[in-house]
Amino acid sequence: MKNIKILGSGCRNCQTTYQLIQETAKARDIEIELEKIEDMATILGYGVMSTPGVVLNGKVVHAGSVPDRNKVEGWLSGNT
Repeated sequence: MKNIKILGSGCRNCQTTYQLIQETAKARDIEIELEKIEDMATILGYGVMSTPGVVLNGKVVHAGSVPDRNKVEGWLSGNT
C-alpha cells in the first residue's frame, strides 16, 4: 500500500490535490493511505517551501501546484 501525504495549510489547491489523488486511486482500484499534513514545522521538515506538496512513501514527489491527473496516475502505478 502506498502512503501519500498532502502537505499544505488547507487551501483550495491543497484540498483539490487531496481530492484528485483520492479519486484517482479509487477509479484505478488502488488502495492507498492518504493523509493531510497542515503543521508548518512538519511541512518545512520535508523541505517544501511552496504548497501543496505531495510525499509518496516518505519522498517529496511534487510541490507548489496541483499535480495533473497523469502525474498522479504515474505515482499510483509506481512510476515516480
